[in-house]
Amino acid sequence: MLLSKRVSAVLSASLLTLSCQATLAADSLNFVSWGGTTQDAQKQAWAAPFSKSTGIKVVQDGPTDYGKLKAMVESGNVQWDVVDVEADFALRAASEGLLEPLDFNTVKRDRIDPRFVSDHGVGSFFFSFVLGYNQGKLGASKPVDWSALFDTRTYPGKRALYKWPSPGVLELALLADGVPADKLYPLDLDRAFKKLDTIKKDIVWWGGGAQSQQLLASGEASLGQFWNGRVYALQQDGAPVGVSWKQNLVMADFLVVPKGAKNKEAAMKFLANASGAEGQAEFANLTAYAPVNLDSVDKLDSDLAPNLPTAYAADQVTLDFAYWAKNGQAIAARWNEWLVK
Repeated sequence: MLLSKRVSAVLSASLLTLSCQATLAADSLNFVSWGGTTQDAQKQAWAAPFSKSTGIKVVQDGPTDYGKLKAMVESGNVQWDVVDVEADFALRAASEGLLEPLDFNTVKRDRIDPRFVSDHGVGSFFFSFVLGYNQGKLGASKPVDWSALFDTRTYPGKRALYKWPSPGVLELALLADGVPADKLYPLDLDRAFKKLDTIKKDIVWWGGGAQSQQLLASGEASLGQFWNGRVYALQQDGAPVGVSWKQNLVMADFLVVPKGAKNKEAAMKFLANASGAEGQAEFANLTAYAPVNLDSVDKLDSDLAPNLPTAYAADQVTLDFAYWAKNGQAIAARWNEWLVK
């Protein structure tokens, strides 16, 4: 009897421990994004209200690292619950079995712009790659379109470009070389790399938004390719930077849940909050990135209009991230080989 009581006590203690662990797991989730002002805004617009309404703590991590996400899933030791990724990666990662399917009983799919939702990801925001420049470095010379990046005589100094093999850089090179916007795809890789060769020694590469801002604000780069919200944030801080929206390249970030995430249920609730009308509008008002929720437009600050991609629809190019999801790995192999030449 005594032994039986002891065994029962041990079992009860073990069950209590497991129960507490489960409760603790549900009390928090890990959110990963790109750092800098964008993640600060995500924390303010999404994480803080979410924690207040649910009691679930949102632990910030970053920057987003695709290799790390894949390694976590393949090892079965997934430390991230919600990750902000680029749209083409979201589609590719889903095809590779790296993501959890979304719970659309929780996430309201019908209120999301259909361009920015899939079975395994919901839009975080959409944005434009724009031509940003440091006014102190260029003076009266104001670049107009992507061709300015390749005109080192008129616009001297380093060029800041996104270093990852993803939508944007190859397209802007082709546009600068005279390819019509409606003829970009499939990409003429030979032509794009040949164009980039002409300024390769003048390029400084950035891998995250905070780094891009530092390059532009400091003048280390005179001009370059930037996420529109990052340029807007610098302007709000009084940095001497300008922007051209001509040929702005539209892209999106998606929020995804890695396969095997420990706090999947909480993650789905977070996605519902982040992609909701209020969360999207609040984030847009803080960043000048455009909302993916169809009900957010009426909630935007009126003075944001000149800083949103939606104001420049007549002169923009929507990047084909489905093309990149299909061809990105082959392009990446060539890209990485070109970088080290």
